[in-house]
Amino acid sequence: MNASPQHNGPSAQAPRPQRFASWQEHHGWSAAASLRRLATRPLGSLLTIAVMGLALALPLAFYLLLGNVQKLGDAMGQSQAISVFMQTGQSGQATQLLATQLGNRPEVASVAVKSPQQGMEELARMQGFSGALELLDDNPLPYVVQLQPRTDASAAAVGRLVADVRAMQGVELVQDSDSWRKRLEALLGVGNRVVLMLAVMLALAALLVVGNTVRVDIASRSEEIGVLLLVGASDAFVRRPYLYAGIWYGLFSGILAALLAVLIELGLAAPVAQLSQTYDGKLQVAGLPIWLLLAVPVAAAALGWLGARLVSAWQLRKAA
Repeated sequence: MNASPQHNGPSAQAPRPQRFASWQEHHGWSAAASLRRLATRPLGSLLTIAVMGLALALPLAFYLLLGNVQKLGDAMGQSQAISVFMQTGQSGQATQLLATQLGNRPEVASVAVKSPQQGMEELARMQGFSGALELLDDNPLPYVVQLQPRTDASAAAVGRLVADVRAMQGVELVQDSDSWRKRLEALLGVGNRVVLMLAVMLALAALLVVGNTVRVDIASRSEEIGVLLLVGASDAFVRRPYLYAGIWYGLFSGILAALLAVLIELGLAAPVAQLSQTYDGKLQVAGLPIWLLLAVPVAAAALGWLGARLVSAWQLRKAA
C-alpha cells in the first residue's frame, strides 16, 4: 500500500474490457500490497489477529461444550427407561398386547416386557433378598413393561406418552424421570441462547478491532490519501487496499479460531473417553462439524471487510 499502479482508476472513456482489466489489476495489487503491509509490522498484526481469533474461538468452545452436554444427556437418557407396572393379576397376554400397542408409538424406541418370574430372579440376585424371598408362598410381583423413549424425543412428547400410559386400563403405576428430562431440555435451551448472544457480541468486538486498526492506518496516511483524492482518485480506489487489509485480518483470525477449536476438541478427547467408559461406551464426543470450521474463516473475513468498509468510508468523508 506504499505505492499504487500508475493509473488512479479506470477511465470512464476507456472501453469496457480495458476498464475491467484495470479494475482487476488494482484489486490484485491492493490484495498483495495490504498483505505486505501486514508483514512489515508483524507484532501489531499478530496481536490484532490473536485478539480476534480468541474472541471468535470462545463461541466455538461454548458450542462444543453444549454439544457434549447434549450427548451426555442422551447417554444418561438411555438408562432412563419408563417403567410401567401392571396391576397384580394382569395376564401376560394382556401385557404383551399393551407392549405392542406402545411400541408402535413414534416417540418409543424400544419396549421390553419383564415377567413376575424375571423380577423375582433379579431380586434373588441382590444381596440380602434371597433369604426373604424364600419365605414367600406366592410371587407378588406384577408384569412390568419397560419403555425406552427415542433420544430425539422432546420432553413434551415423553410427558404426553407418560400421561397416556397412566390412563390405560390395567396399569397400576408408571415410574418416569420426567422432571429430569424437562430440566435438561431447559438447560440446553438456555445454553443455546447464551451461545448465540455470545457469538453476536464477540463478532461485534472483532468488527470493532478491525475497524480501529484500519482507522489508525488511514489516519497515519492521511497526507497520501489527500494527494490521491486531489488528483481525481475515486473513494473506491482509495479504500480498496484497506478493505483487503480487513479481509486478511478476518481470514487469519478465523483460521486461528478454527485451530483453537480443534485443539480444544483434542484436549477433551481423553477425559471424555474415560467418561464414556462409565456409560458402557454410549457417550460419544460431539466434535464441531467440518462445515462450521470451514465457515468460520469465511465469516470472519466478511466481518473484517465490513469493519474496514464502515471505518474507511467514514474516514474518507472526513478527508474530503
